[in-house]
Order: sequence, then structure tokens, then C-alpha cells
Amino acid sequence: MKKIAVFVSGSGSNAENIANYFQQKEVELALIVSNNPKAYALERAKKLSIKSITIDRAEFYETNKIVEILQKHEIDLLILAGFLWLVPPRLISAFPNKIINIHPALLPQYGGKGMYGMHVHRAVVKNKETETGITIHWVNEKYDDGAILFQAKCSLTGTDTPEDIAHKIHKLEFEHYPKIIETILFSN
Repeated sequence: MKKIAVFVSGSGSNAENIANYFQQKEVELALIVSNNPKAYALERAKKLSIKSITIDRAEFYETNKIVEILQKHEIDLLILAGFLWLVPPRLISAFPNKIINIHPALLPQYGGKGMYGMHVHRAVVKNKETETGITIHWVNEKYDDGAILFQAKCSLTGTDTPEDIAHKIHKLEFEHYPKIIETILFSN
């Protein structure tokens, strides 16, 4: 049985989608980790009977606590799904090529610090883009900079609002993220 941990900062809709996708498979979403004690993702974890923890900035960046917790749970792959903190080098070193992220744009466009969620979608509208999409990538020491694993695109109209784009992006995320996670887990 492969085990994954999902890191979230907000709603956790991707975490729930991932948990549902793997219900009948040889993968367990063993842990949901949040840096936000008010994240709705923690409520989702309760409803799904998934263990969850909340971390604070000091323990995440200055201690080995999160590495020890993940190792104790025998986590095979770390999944970032709307997690807004930069992953510290000690966590990347402890899980080399075992941390992936999903970004709501076609990297390298609209990536980097502060480019998440509606900030991305507003920038896409402002720049009158005709397409956008998602990027799934390895995590390294910089925001949205790791090697790209997968991208999916969607077309935009001149009348799409940031909310319309968010809806299109969520559809792509829900369709593709679990499949890419599964591919990575079973390609070794």
C-alpha cells in the first residue's frame, strides 16, 4: 500500500478529490497537513476520516518535526494542493523527488511568490490570454520552479471572468491531478 500526504492551506477540494479517487486503489491518503488552523480542508479530513495536523511556521522552517511525522507515517509521496508556503530545504532533502505541486496556470507563466488562486486568474484576464491551464511539477527550493511533469490547457473567451477561469481550472485539476499522482506512485 502506497501512502501519500496532502499539504493544504485552504478549502481542500483537491485533497477530497484525491482521497475519493484512491478509495478503491492501493493508495492511502494517510495525512492532511495544513499551515492554516482555520482551513476548511481540516473539516474535510474529519468527514473523510483522514488524520490531519496543523503546523506552524517555526516548526515547519526551524525543526525536523514535519519530516519526523511524515517518516513515522511512512509517506511515499507529498502532494501540495493549494499549500502557500515555500517548502524548506530540509523537507526537500528528506523526500528527494517525492514532492509534487499543482499550479493553476501554464508555467513558467504566472508562477512565483504571490501567484496563486484568484491572483493568477485575474492576471490571466488582465493580459487577455486566450488559453490557460494547469501545471503539475516537482517541488524544489523556489516557488513554481521544479521540473514540469504535466500540463493541461483550456481555451478562454474574451468574456471569461476570473471566477469562470477558476471553474475551468478546477475541472482540469480534478481530472488530471489524481491520475498523475497514481502514475508517479507506481512508476518506481
